[in-house]
Amino acid sequence: MDGLVVIDKPAGCTSHDVVNRVRKFAGTRKVGHLGTLDPMATGVLPLVIGRATRLAQFFQRSDKVYDAAVRFGYSTDTYDRDGRATSLVTDVNLDPARLAPILARFIGRIHQIPPAYSAKKVGGVPSYRLARKNAAVRLAPVEVEIYDIEMIRCCDEAVAEIRVHCAAGTYVRSLAHELGQALGCGAFLRKLRRTASGGFDVAMARTLPQLEQLTRDGRFDEAIIPSAHLLPEFPTEFVDAATAGLIRQGRDFRVSPFRTQAGKSRYVKAISEQGDLVAIGEARLPNVYHPVLVL
Repeated sequence: MDGLVVIDKPAGCTSHDVVNRVRKFAGTRKVGHLGTLDPMATGVLPLVIGRATRLAQFFQRSDKVYDAAVRFGYSTDTYDRDGRATSLVTDVNLDPARLAPILARFIGRIHQIPPAYSAKKVGGVPSYRLARKNAAVRLAPVEVEIYDIEMIRCCDEAVAEIRVHCAAGTYVRSLAHELGQALGCGAFLRKLRRTASGGFDVAMARTLPQLEQLTRDGRFDEAIIPSAHLLPEFPTEFVDAATAGLIRQGRDFRVSPFRTQAGKSRYVKAISEQGDLVAIGEARLPNVYHPVLVL
């Protein structure tokens, strides 16, 4: 039970709710997520299980892809459909030709103010707790990166459907709010679905009912991607039993000088003769790696 399972999260539950369900399926408390989704959001939620939870640190900067529906005409305090209106309703006739150049302004490295209703901490307290008490919340802008925003279509009821490819840490709710400000009419996030996170996409995802059925059939392990198959960007170095034993003692290990990719990469995966992930090694000298994480 060491590896990763990709969940297609349903709307209406928190990411932690999903973690708790999967803990029951897997029969272990060692389950963690690789980036949360808001309760209203659906889609790709990768969870690491067992000893693979220790690999989470290497996924922190994974790219994300979202399909979002933005409703123009007024803004809300949560920046999404669940919030209270904070501006008067304005009639909007969405023109794709006018919206496209506004979308383009947000591509690249930008500074974004996180929503008040978020897990960002103010004086050690999550800002959403303060916002729920109607306390004034002032969050500092953070630098995020948006690689691309694709206009899919404009719908009735002043809704624009867009696809956002961005770096981790980007708030699509804030993007929706700021698009409304740029258009001068207010806006909020009406719908959000994450279609990819890192190297995982919806085609790989399982729903909670599907996982529940696999558990009943005693086949939950079929949903798990083994640890050795994760982090494909790290070169693989196969090690014999003696070398694996030394690695587990914290000893440095050598990689083949003929494998250029492994010799120049900051990290490599040490894989046992049985195909299991032994450790993640970090470069110390040319072709010499130190195990920074041992499973």
